[in-house]
Amino acid sequence: MDALTTLTSRTVVLPIRDIDTDQIIPARFLTTTSREGLGAALFHDLRFDQHGAEREDFPLNDPDARDCRILVAGNNFGCGSSREHAPWALLDYGFRAVISTEFADIFQNNAFKNGLLPIIVDVDTHNWLLAHPGVELRVDVEAAQLELPDGGSVEYPIDAFARYCLTQGIDQLGYLQKHSDAISSYEETHACGG
Repeated sequence: MDALTTLTSRTVVLPIRDIDTDQIIPARFLTTTSREGLGAALFHDLRFDQHGAEREDFPLNDPDARDCRILVAGNNFGCGSSREHAPWALLDYGFRAVISTEFADIFQNNAFKNGLLPIIVDVDTHNWLLAHPGVELRVDVEAAQLELPDGGSVEYPIDAFARYCLTQGIDQLGYLQKHSDAISSYEETHACGG
């Protein structure tokens, strides 16, 4: 997992509320345990018609959206089942951050664990971002700030452990492995007598 300390990107806007994990990555694409290639199925049933052709009116199919790394989504993003494939698909497609006013708890936790930054903003900021697709934003993970094009910024909530893992490019297992010497030392000095 790549470290995420700052991110500067244009946005792509998906102004649909209550996008669930089955819309993010439909269940028929969950037969893999690999993360690679899942981006091709991201929002599959919204992006493509029944013949597999791109829907011209879907925001991710706009050529200007192809290199955007920040998705501005509608309210309550990531609701539904707890599939880890949802953040995998978003990351494989190229996104590193998703902005909304609300995320489903399980999706939010899975996002953090996999290196995807879920950013919760206030309603006014969210409405402005929805109305201005393609603006360039700068995300400062350490400061937990989203810098807007007008020079202003808004803070967003982020757990200290999640921030640490994102900025170090590690997940929970990587965190434990980073402290394996200290864990081994503790186990040796606190071993139960036989």
